[in-house]
Formats: sequence, C-alpha cells, structure tokens
Amino acid sequence: MMKSVSIFFILLSIHSMYGQIGSDKALHFLGGTLYGLVGAGIASEISDGDRTWTFVGSLGGSLLIGLAKESIDQKQYGGWDNADLLATVLGGATVGVTIDIFKKRKQRKRKKLFKDAVGFFDFNVKKKFPVKTIEINSLCLLGMSKAVLNR
Repeated sequence: MMKSVSIFFILLSIHSMYGQIGSDKALHFLGGTLYGLVGAGIASEISDGDRTWTFVGSLGGSLLIGLAKESIDQKQYGGWDNADLLATVLGGATVGVTIDIFKKRKQRKRKKLFKDAVGFFDFNVKKKFPVKTIEINSLCLLGMSKAVLNR
C-alpha cells in the first residue's frame, strides 16, 4: 500500500514538473526509458538475471543512445546539450530502478507461494536425529530416489 501511495505522488510530481520542463527533455527522457529497457533486457539475458548487471544495462543503453543523439546534434546543429544527455540517462535509471523493485517483489511472492504450498519445512537441509542423520530432498516428494539421477 505504501509503495502505491509513493508511486502515485511521484507520478503526480512528474506530471506537474512536465509543464516546467521543455518537451525536448521529456522526449529525451522517454527515449532513455525505451533504450534503457532494451539495454536492461539484453543485460538480464546475458547475466542470467543478475540485478546489478540489469541496472547497468539500463544505464548503458540510455547512455549509449544519449551520446549518439548528442553527437548527431553537435554535427548537424552545432550544439551539444548536457541537460538532454542527463534527461536521457535519467530515463534509463528510472527503468533500472523500476525493474529492480518489481523483481524483488516477484521473488518475495514466489518464496511466499512456495512456503504456503509446502510449509516451512526446508527439504534441502539435513535434519539430525539422535540415531542417525537423514537427508530429505525434493525427489522424495515425487516418489523418486536418487538412483534416477544416475541413469
């Protein structure tokens, strides 16, 4: 609930700031967001979903497109604008943070679903009893022995 309220106020403040910021900066932010999303997707695939590399990919994608756009502007119009570059990179940073927030939420939800389904018993932990130590793994739930893995 608190996150929803925070997101609502952030969106409200962005909407009110839009009138103060030129439409050019908003377009740069949008472009950075889109290319940050592409960079995050590529980095996530390469790094097998590592959160740090996903964020770096979103920043890298937006920085790459921002530098390319400002280089074109410098050559065609003779003007490099660092504020445009910053707006583009901020778009990528926004995507990176958003992905990270929702990925954490999804992981917590999966863990909760697993715990609700099987209880709080951890099947990969060795349990010690006075007579002997037994190991219970997930194959026991399926009625299979470890010999199945060796075939």
